[in-house]
This record gives sequence, C-alpha cells and structure tokens, in this order.
Amino acid sequence: MLPKMKGRITWRALALGAAAWAAMLIAPVPAQAEYGDVVINNYADAAGMRPAVFSHWFHRVRFRCKVCHADLGFQFKAGGNKITMAKIIDGKFCGACHNGEIAWSVENCGMCHSGVPGTPTHIHGSTAQTLVAPPHQPLLAPAAAPAPAPKK
Repeated sequence: MLPKMKGRITWRALALGAAAWAAMLIAPVPAQAEYGDVVINNYADAAGMRPAVFSHWFHRVRFRCKVCHADLGFQFKAGGNKITMAKIIDGKFCGACHNGEIAWSVENCGMCHSGVPGTPTHIHGSTAQTLVAPPHQPLLAPAAAPAPAPKK
C-alpha cells in the first residue's frame, strides 16, 4: 500500500514505487551465500536440485546455539548431518521449525535451494577454509640438475 497524503497517493510515492519495480525487473540480484552461511549439497545435485543455503547468522541472531545443535541434533560440522527432504517433512532438522506453523513450510523450494549447482557442502567464507592446509600433493620428481660447466 502506498502512503497517502490527505486521502491521495503522493506523486513521490508513486514515482519511488515505480522506480523500485523497474530496478527489480531490469537488474535482478541473484541469490548468493553470504559469510557464515552453510551451503548444503550432500544430496541436492544428485536429486537435480540446487544446493540449499542455510543462513546461519540470520538464525543465530534469533536463537542460541543449543536450539539447533543440542535440541535438534545438528552437528557442528558442515556436511556432518544426513539431511534429506523426507526427514525435514517428518519434522526433523529444519522441519522442526519450518512446518508452516512456526516458520514457512517446505513448499517454497527456492527459499532454501538457491545455491549454485555443483557447489560443495561448506561454510561460506569460513576462516577455517584459509587455515586448513590443502590436500597433500606429492612432490614431482626432481628435475635433472644441469651438468657442471667444464673447467677451462
């Protein structure tokens, strides 16, 4: 509903509303994971779905850690849970709250399944990603040393 002034819609409000709609239609902003979000792709790619993106910090400002990690059983490791849609629909994991009563329900697939296909399960932007050494790469065979130059 647009703001009214003396019972009428103001031209300024109408112009701002039209500009907002035009900006959305011209340049839609693609969804992307933010720092601290958990990308969940244990089963999504195989099922032909986009990976789910869990907004960790959005939930964290509303609930203490224990609500999800103790009461609901989420492990403290990205990919450490075997979350499936069947379990969520049965009220486990995300489904404990996302049941249509406490929070929106699972019929809105795109609300969670918004990740880039092929993205592995991880915590987006985690400092642990910069602290963990890359997988071991065997050393290449040493290159043949150049022969010493002949003495004159």
